Amino acid sequence: MQPTDKPKDKLTTRVTVREATFTLLRSLGMTTVFGNPGSTELGFLHDWPSDFRYILGLQESTVVAMADGYAQATGSAAFVNLHSAAGVGHALGSIYTAYRNQTPLVITAGQQARALLPLRPFLGAAAAAEFPKPYVKWSCEPARGQDVPRAIAQAHAIAMQKPCGPTFVSIPADDWQAPAEPVGVWPKSRDFAPDPEFLRQVVQAIDASRRPVMIIGAAVARDEASGLAVELAERLSASVWVAPLTSRAGFPEDHPLFAGFLPAAPEPLARILAEHDLVLVLGAPAFTFHVPGDLTRFQSGPPIYQITDDADAAAAAIAGTSVLGTMRLSLRALLSAVAVVERQPPARRDPAPRILSSDPIPAAFVMQTIADLRRPGSVVVEEAPSHKEALQRHLPITDGGFHCMASGGLGYGLPAAVGIALAKPSRPVVCIIGDGSAMYAIQALWTAAQHGLPLAVVVLNNGGYGAMRAFSQLMRSSAPPGIDLPGLDFPALAAGHACAAIRVRRAEELAPALSRAFAGSGPMLVEVVVDRAVPGLYGLG
Repeated sequence: MQPTDKPKDKLTTRVTVREATFTLLRSLGMTTVFGNPGSTELGFLHDWPSDFRYILGLQESTVVAMADGYAQATGSAAFVNLHSAAGVGHALGSIYTAYRNQTPLVITAGQQARALLPLRPFLGAAAAAEFPKPYVKWSCEPARGQDVPRAIAQAHAIAMQKPCGPTFVSIPADDWQAPAEPVGVWPKSRDFAPDPEFLRQVVQAIDASRRPVMIIGAAVARDEASGLAVELAERLSASVWVAPLTSRAGFPEDHPLFAGFLPAAPEPLARILAEHDLVLVLGAPAFTFHVPGDLTRFQSGPPIYQITDDADAAAAAIAGTSVLGTMRLSLRALLSAVAVVERQPPARRDPAPRILSSDPIPAAFVMQTIADLRRPGSVVVEEAPSHKEALQRHLPITDGGFHCMASGGLGYGLPAAVGIALAKPSRPVVCIIGDGSAMYAIQALWTAAQHGLPLAVVVLNNGGYGAMRAFSQLMRSSAPPGIDLPGLDFPALAAGHACAAIRVRRAEELAPALSRAFAGSGPMLVEVVVDRAVPGLYGLG
């Protein structure tokens, strides 16, 4: 060996944690980063690579909700970079929603330098990995800086395992320049088929039924299995209902077998199911409720068979047989096994009556007008709890293009619509949101404006939290404090975020305003002052 032929130091073949992380993110297809930067993240953010896109949100909850919409639209995990303890705290509401939405997110957050952590430093996060629990599938703060890329790879794999969900990695500020080994990415199977013996029981029960009903949950849409669900419903001549409070559209609402939306209250839901001799729940809990009631009716009613990719949902089922399996494989297995049995097709759902123009403007008239005017293929994002039933009745979703939050926590709709528009810029997005809901994340308008997104935001202004008015009426109590919202000026708020806007007070102004918003290439907000009348709630008086 010549003197110049020295063996290479192993460290010289290594890269930094930052370099290894960017290489990993490229291989995982996560080159869009959602964030709100702070000093503890600068080691990651400096000298930003040109092949990465940084999406700035003006508050951390907005950042996570934008990433949630983006991940749902792409079907792949989105990458989020939050600020240290306070930033994660700001984001927790949206992390909870992402968990309930079963959205795959890899959430990272800055942490103070390791040498400072014993000293209770400024921006230090005590027990950082515990902070977002229990609403992440997995979380860690790596014991060594060199372990950060591998932790992110593991976070991605767990986020994408079904049921999907957010994961969390806390990264001390001085880890980014530590030496690390590159991390490889290996193929991982994510679908799983139902147990053959349990599936045989389901098939036997289906073949013996004469009046089956199918209940469709969000997992059918997440697995892009709506076409298989349609084929199965037609094979069975089964009525099809949407599961209570479902966040995605898994069955075309103009199909002759579509029956409607199940209420999130036990008694009216049980009455609907009692008309059938078998209940097949696909990709949904059995069941999600918003008000209490008599659950014993489900144990004495028709047999319930649930197929879900969520073991927790199966464990929580109040009655019936639960089978674990992802939707595509499960539906294919059912279609290959169920017999062709002659059944009487169910009666077709009555079409919604046309709503006449009137002032003050009924929310149902707004939904009907949106249905008339929105562009083909546009995505609808909803966060208007007061007007959900009007939307379900007068704005049918026929192509799966629908998103709402599964958590009940406000602040998802507007930033999620921004994230969806970022993921699918050729597909216009319509965000239908209440005045109370809009104020949770109004700053998402700024991100939409900065990126020139094709987004129409329709704010239904009924002067307060209308759902709270409905619950007060249901409970026969006097109106509680804090439900009225006077003085909000949404066109002014939009203008302050560089977004075009218009206010509609009269029914005759609605169609021109919506047409303008739907035709635009950038974002526009349309505030519609609607009737303050209290809507119905789950069929309860």
